[in-house]
Amino acid sequence: QVLFQQVLVLAPATVSVRNRPQPVVAMGGCGSSYNKPKEVKTQWYNEVFKGLPKMEGKVVAVTGCTTGLGFVCARDCAKLGATVVMLNRPSERAEAALKAVQDEVPGSKVISIPCDLGSFASVREAAKRVTNEFAGHGLDVLCNNAAIMAMPEKASEDGCDLEMQTNHLSHFLLTSELWPLLNKAAELRGEARVVNHSSIAAKGPPLEAKYFGKNGGNLGGDAGGVAPFTGPRWDRYHQTKLGALAFTYALRDKCEASGSKVKALVAHPGVAASSLQVTTVTGGGMSGRLANLSVRQSAEDGAMGIMRCCCEAGVANGSFFGPTSKGGLAGKAQLITPGPWEKLAPPPARAMLWEESEKSTGVKFVV
Repeated sequence: QVLFQQVLVLAPATVSVRNRPQPVVAMGGCGSSYNKPKEVKTQWYNEVFKGLPKMEGKVVAVTGCTTGLGFVCARDCAKLGATVVMLNRPSERAEAALKAVQDEVPGSKVISIPCDLGSFASVREAAKRVTNEFAGHGLDVLCNNAAIMAMPEKASEDGCDLEMQTNHLSHFLLTSELWPLLNKAAELRGEARVVNHSSIAAKGPPLEAKYFGKNGGNLGGDAGGVAPFTGPRWDRYHQTKLGALAFTYALRDKCEASGSKVKALVAHPGVAASSLQVTTVTGGGMSGRLANLSVRQSAEDGAMGIMRCCCEAGVANGSFFGPTSKGGLAGKAQLITPGPWEKLAPPPARAMLWEESEKSTGVKFVV
């Protein structure tokens, strides 16, 4: 498997041993905890942010925004004047993130609504609250940002793989439940946007239906692969991120066919410093040393893609933003030529994803 070939050459000594999790290494190279991502200086984000238009009068909802890229997106959409809805699993971190945005952006219009992506019931309740709050105004942007990576295999309360449910299935459900609000905003203000977050980990084998079904706990286990970023954990993560790409193109196709003014957009962050690495390391998916070697840019630089998707004027339906230098690991977020990426998620894969996602979530998503 070649999900992260560009990274592998950096750490040949960190190859994991099959059936044994990699060790957890502290930030300083000693100890037994890895509790924060590597610190990397922001290089390009501020320039990109200065070029984004104001967002007054628009409503932006962001999942997974307690820290990292999602927090940057929520905070800076608020700086641009948008009303921001922070959709996070109930926690002290969620409360602290809300306060941080309010403190950093005085006078901002930002609210927090509980949304646990590991529970379809929680997602439906969150969507109901968002709908009640903005029924007359609509939702301009839904940023499906939240993700977990290479975590121990676990079934959700709904019977799905927890990683697939968190990264894709619950976002599929949330988008479906909020579709009337997105259409409302598009009718009132000319367009609305669904922004999905993919990854360079989308590169690799094709989508398989089994990962989208109620097969949680039966998708390979947690054995290590023969090299870093390989094995069942990383197979599952790959499927979720290729799923985000396929969902985007499927939604784009359906919007174009129906004449909807909602745009489906997608971004990838390169390899950015965020809590994603922290949870993966603490979950045994990779070592702290490998996490540090992998990270190539700051959370702000990693957020350039989703910020351009959420805010940039005149973007076309189906646009894909992300770094293209160093094999996509880092760099200023660019508009990516879609051809090679669309080949990773051809029309039959998009149709399969849509059908299996509807089955697992129990929703009929009509665009």
